[in-house]
Amino acid sequence: MTDDLGERTLRLARDLVAIDSRSSLSNIAIAERIEAELAGFEVERLDWTDPNGVPKRALVAHRGPARGGAAFSAHMDTVPDTGWTSDPWTPLVADGMLHGLGACDMKGPLAASLVAAQAAPADLPLSLLYTFDEETTKAGARLIAEKSALMRRFTPKGIVVVEPSAMQCVRGHRVHVQFTATATGVQAHSSTGQGRNANLDLIPFLNALLPIHKRLREDPAWQDPAYDPPFSDFNIVIDNHGTAANVTVARATAHIKFRYSRNVDPAPVIAAVREAAERNGIALEERHEGAPPQLPEDHPLVAAAVAETGKPAKTAPYGTDASELQAIAPCIVLGPGGVDTAHTPNERVAVADLAAAPPVLLRLAARIAALP
Repeated sequence: MTDDLGERTLRLARDLVAIDSRSSLSNIAIAERIEAELAGFEVERLDWTDPNGVPKRALVAHRGPARGGAAFSAHMDTVPDTGWTSDPWTPLVADGMLHGLGACDMKGPLAASLVAAQAAPADLPLSLLYTFDEETTKAGARLIAEKSALMRRFTPKGIVVVEPSAMQCVRGHRVHVQFTATATGVQAHSSTGQGRNANLDLIPFLNALLPIHKRLREDPAWQDPAYDPPFSDFNIVIDNHGTAANVTVARATAHIKFRYSRNVDPAPVIAAVREAAERNGIALEERHEGAPPQLPEDHPLVAAAVAETGKPAKTAPYGTDASELQAIAPCIVLGPGGVDTAHTPNERVAVADLAAAPPVLLRLAARIAALP
């Protein structure tokens, strides 16, 4: 049975990797491929159009009794194909690894969760929550949390987000505030002196952020020792929107991702960014996720995962859909593979890890269903 589950997981993972589902694109094709595997499940489609007019779809499915059980969650989208020199959507199995964009994060784990659910006995209540735009806005998870009629009928006792964690329970993780800071200039040929370079406004703003970055790294009062690293992420990406070197920049944008855990107060950082933007005449937009999800070590859901895997629970510096799905039920993160190659042009996951995951997930679902 285990060999069969492993073969089915690899086959489905390869099919999913072959579908381009970057967050900027519609995910309808991959949603339809997944739904083709959901015979015997009650399926709810939640359709949505993103701000760019791109159609998206979340899937919620349930099989088994109506009483509370477990839910497996995964996202269908991937990051962009930045840096890839081979075709990201041609899945390749080599040296015991499945290579391809999304193989690890998280089409391989998604496949493992679906194969596990297909193998569940008829008397085990089990739900599936498959989302879109996890890599960008968490809009798919938020849509499920706010709109799913199926989840209101079959509220699970616990949600297992099957992001890659080397099958070790992640009991808590960080969430982010995404800042978009924009400076506006006047475009002209740079030799004429007629333009105004937006970078000249953006640079003082960025300079004002350096003390924030430094304090996050060095001040224990702004850190959380329960996490590795203990300091919050404060990542800055600068975009001149393709402006050539002989053109004054008409628009300069800084994207700043600030990640924080439950024991870190985000208010001083948010206030400092806002003050720097106002002082330097920078237009600032903010996008906030839900509160950082974090369960205590003795929570029954955490205890069930630790008992099943034999590994201690941990925290993680990244974020997942748990930030939104925790509105439905308590969440942990536990799935095959590791994040070491995620978001890289060498993304891969061990075939053996994918094969080993469905039986563990299935036994964990039984433990969760048995919780009081």
